[in-house]
Amino acid sequence: MSDLIFEVNGPVARITLNRPEVRNAFSDEMLRLWVEALIEAQDRQDVRAIVVTGSGSAFCAGGDVKSMAKGNGFLTNAEQTDQAEVVELKNSLWKKVHRVALTLQDVDKPVIASINGAATGAGLDMALLCDLRIAADTAVFAESYVNIGLVPGDGGAFLLPRLVGLSKALELLWTGDAFDAEEAERIGLVNKVVPEVELETATAELANKLSAGPPIAMALIKRAVFQGLNSDLRTALDSISSHMAIVTQTRDYKEGLEAFLEKRKPDFTGQ
Repeated sequence: MSDLIFEVNGPVARITLNRPEVRNAFSDEMLRLWVEALIEAQDRQDVRAIVVTGSGSAFCAGGDVKSMAKGNGFLTNAEQTDQAEVVELKNSLWKKVHRVALTLQDVDKPVIASINGAATGAGLDMALLCDLRIAADTAVFAESYVNIGLVPGDGGAFLLPRLVGLSKALELLWTGDAFDAEEAERIGLVNKVVPEVELETATAELANKLSAGPPIAMALIKRAVFQGLNSDLRTALDSISSHMAIVTQTRDYKEGLEAFLEKRKPDFTGQ
């Protein structure tokens, strides 16, 4: 079986991390296929929303710690390393895990993390890189890097403060403590918590709802939000005025206006 399963069902693409025997920890194959799946989903006009989930009882454990301990991909004896090996580690992260993170950031369609179990370390970071997060009530979370002497290597230090605030982010990153789905919802890390048996249905309902929206406007809303995080108000308003000029020329805008006046639900499928 492949380390990652990519499926398209109607307007929704589903990416399933598929190494349940190691709680869906990363492998080189998984990371490569993850990038390819995201690019395909972005390029396909029939795909309007993307779901990322894990197989088995976990969402994603991030790096494969047992593999790290054997020296596969991470340095295990600093006294015997040289500068070239340190640079190689940096490049390994950039070429593998970070490619997934940057590709997720580039996707302008809604991406939903359906968190079916433990999301720890880089696995939690990958969930944070998704736009929305639905968690089973049995899910467990941890920014666990510090527990093995590592720094948050895949976006956690960048993403957590934006979601839960500076002090809470530092607490989670410094302690590495695990917390449950109820706490994740309370601090704003996940959008919604549902009973484990309802997770797939709740995820499908949200994905289908988002996929029924006007795709150009949805993409530009996402761009405006993320670009606005790193700009000033004047720049953000200048950018959004360009987006507004674009969407008013679309078929979806005309359909939305007509549906409003006719008091009916708009059809943004282009049918």
